[in-house]
Amino acid sequence: MRFPKLPKGEFPATIESLTLEGRGITHINGKATFISRALPGEVVKFVYTNCKKHFDEGDVVSIEQPSTDRITPPCPHFDQCGACSMQHLAAEKQIEVKQQALFDQLQRIGKTEPEQRLPPLAGPVWGYRRRARLGVKYVIKKDRVLVGFRERRSHFLADISHCPVLDPRVGEHLTDIASAIGMLDARATIAQIEVSCSDDRVALVLRHLEPLSPQDKARLHAFGLNQNFDIYLQPGGTDSVHPLAPESITPLLDHQPDFDVAIGFKPLDFTQVNAHINREMVKLALHWLDIQPGDHALDLFAGLGNFTLPMARFAQHVTAIELETTMVQRAEQSARANGITHTTHQSHNLFEPDLTQPWMQKTYDRILLDPPRAGAEAMLPHIARFKPKRIVYISCHPGTLARDTDSLVHEHGYRLIATGVMDMFPHTAHIESIAVFEP
Repeated sequence: MRFPKLPKGEFPATIESLTLEGRGITHINGKATFISRALPGEVVKFVYTNCKKHFDEGDVVSIEQPSTDRITPPCPHFDQCGACSMQHLAAEKQIEVKQQALFDQLQRIGKTEPEQRLPPLAGPVWGYRRRARLGVKYVIKKDRVLVGFRERRSHFLADISHCPVLDPRVGEHLTDIASAIGMLDARATIAQIEVSCSDDRVALVLRHLEPLSPQDKARLHAFGLNQNFDIYLQPGGTDSVHPLAPESITPLLDHQPDFDVAIGFKPLDFTQVNAHINREMVKLALHWLDIQPGDHALDLFAGLGNFTLPMARFAQHVTAIELETTMVQRAEQSARANGITHTTHQSHNLFEPDLTQPWMQKTYDRILLDPPRAGAEAMLPHIARFKPKRIVYISCHPGTLARDTDSLVHEHGYRLIATGVMDMFPHTAHIESIAVFEP
C-alpha cells in the first residue's frame, strides 16, 4: 500500500474548533486538518504529520496569533512528552471545553438536552495520577536508563526528569527509578513499569524479559526499602506478577471514608487514576441514585466494587455484575472485609447478555452502570425492562454516552434529568461524565 507523501514546509492555518481529543480543527482546500497543540481562534504555522483520504494531521511549529486562553505549559517536558495534550490551555478552560464537548455530543448524537446541566466536578490538577504505565529503555549511546512516557508521534521515550501529573511519590523520583534500574546487570531487559498507588503504598511492577539474577533482585529489594516502594516482578503475562519480597509487601487499599469502605486491589487491577475525583464521583453518583431503604440496586460493569460497596450502605441488596472473574472474587472479598453481607457478585459478559441468568429475570429500583469506552448498548433494552426508578450512567466516552442516551430517551421513554463532566484526567483530552435518567 502506498502512502501519500507529506507536504514539505510550514503552512499557515486558522483554528476553528477543537476535537474531542483536544486537537485544533481547520479546513484547507475543504479538507479537515487536525493540528496538535492548537487552540480555537489561533493563527498558527504547522507541519503535516499524516495525510489520509478524508483528513490530514499536523503539529504546531509556531503561534502567530495566540488565543487569550493559551498559557505557558507548566511542565518543561510538555513539548516533548506525549502523555499530556492540553497543558497549553488553562485548567479551568480545559474543563469548560470538555463540558461543551459533552453537551454538543448529546445534542448531535443523542438528540437530547439535559433538564439540568451539572457544574463540572474538579479537583487537584497536579500530582493526581495514581496509575500509569512507564516505558523503560537502556540507551547504549548515553549509557543510562530512561524512564517515562513516549515522545509525541514517536515510539521513543521522552528524556524527562520528573512528571508533575504523576503522584509525587513516583513523579518526583523518575531519575531515582532510572538510576536504580541502571545499576542492574539486566538493565537492558527491563521493558516497562506499571505504577499503582494507594493512600499508603506505592507498587511498581517491573516487566523483565529475562530472569533476574540474585544480585539484581537484592539491589531492587534494597531500592524498594529505601524509597518505600513495593516491588513486583512480571517475567511473563499478567498472571506471572508476584512480589519480589512477599514479607515486605503491604496490601493496596482504596479508601472511601465517606462510606466507611476500603477496597483491596492488586497492582494491575483497574482502579480510577484520580483518587480525589473518584471519591467525589462516588458521592455524586450516590446522591443522584437516591437509594431508599428497601431498594434493590444493580451495579453493572462493577469492577472491584467502587460503587457497589458504597451503594450497599443504603440498599437492601446490591447485585454487582462484572466480566473479570478475578475482580468479582476480589470485590466479594472486600465486601466481606467491610462487614457487608447483602451483596451478590457475579461474572457475566454484558456485551452479550444472557436472559437465562437469574439476575436478568428480576427488577431493580436503582441501576448504576460504569461501562468501558464501548458503552452499554447491548444492555439498554434489558435495563429498560428492569424498570428502575433512577439510572446513573458513568461514562468515559461522550460519543457512546450520547448514543446510549438516544436509545434510553427515544426508544425506552427515559428522561435525561441531569448531566455533567468530571475532570478525572486534567491536561488530557479524556472526558469522564455522569448522566442521570428517570422514566
